[in-house]
Amino acid sequence: MIGDCVIIYLYVDDMFIFGTCIDIVLRTKSFLASKFDMKDMGETSIILGIKIIRKGDSILLSQEHYVEKL
Repeated sequence: MIGDCVIIYLYVDDMFIFGTCIDIVLRTKSFLASKFDMKDMGETSIILGIKIIRKGDSILLSQEHYVEKL
């Protein structure tokens, strides 16, 4: 669909895939899995010290837990 996109964030050996349409995200993951040995770890809750909180249609990003650790 026009306007849909997928973003692939790669950091060392971790990959974070997200997009505007779940079908395109799943097709992207399937394509990458056919080319590379990879494991789907499901939805992430923390990436690079940033906590991802899902509330309905919204996504909140927080570093509160990281600051508390310091």
